Amino acid sequence: MAVVSLTISGRVYDVACDDNQIEQVRGLARDLDDRAQGLVGQVGPQPEGRLLVMVALMVADELAEAKAALRSASSEVSAAGEGDSRLAQGIEQIAERIEAIAERLERT
Repeated sequence: MAVVSLTISGRVYDVACDDNQIEQVRGLARDLDDRAQGLVGQVGPQPEGRLLVMVALMVADELAEAKAALRSASSEVSAAGEGDSRLAQGIEQIAERIEAIAERLERT
């Protein structure tokens, strides 16, 4: 287990993570710091707790949007899959009709 020092809005936080997650955690911290700095630029300096809550709400909002988009895409994929199944059934029925016609033509 590694301990990584992260700086967010000028404050250092020591966070434990798996050795193979160090770079990912650092990248996430950079993203949070960028968001915090952007908020400070927009609304001015804020108490640490308030700033972190605002950043957390921004991230939660993006996550909610991503989940909604994923649900929508999943529904579209399911609908496409149902359409593919109906198309396959239709092709199978047409093939059966062609075979039946071919058999009748061979008998004549």
